[in-house]
Amino acid sequence: MILGMNHFTVIVEDRQKTLDYYCGLLGLKEGPRPDLGFPGAWLYADGQVQAVLHMYFDRPVPEKRAGLIDHMAFTARGLKAVKARFDQSGTKYELRQQAGAGTWQLFSHDPSGAKVELDFDASESP
Repeated sequence: MILGMNHFTVIVEDRQKTLDYYCGLLGLKEGPRPDLGFPGAWLYADGQVQAVLHMYFDRPVPEKRAGLIDHMAFTARGLKAVKARFDQSGTKYELRQQAGAGTWQLFSHDPSGAKVELDFDASESP
């Protein structure tokens, strides 16, 4: 019945820092978003017509965070370049290679605290 993941939605504490993280550091692009009656942004992966990440800016982050989702993960490419951008920006991350499959996994947190995983093919090298 499920065909795939549509999008994640994050509550944003600092609009510009969060857009800098997802667009500047991770390479997503801000794109079309209908007028939903509140401020926000929809972010798109390269070449995709459907937004993969929705965010809104008008609500405070609840004291008690909602849900049990541990992290969101994106398939990525260009490990060396991405790692260099993280190093240059001073953004903390953890890089590890998955046992068995060899997939490279880069974990970090966005400015509001959401955990983000970038998965790179095992053939790439850091």
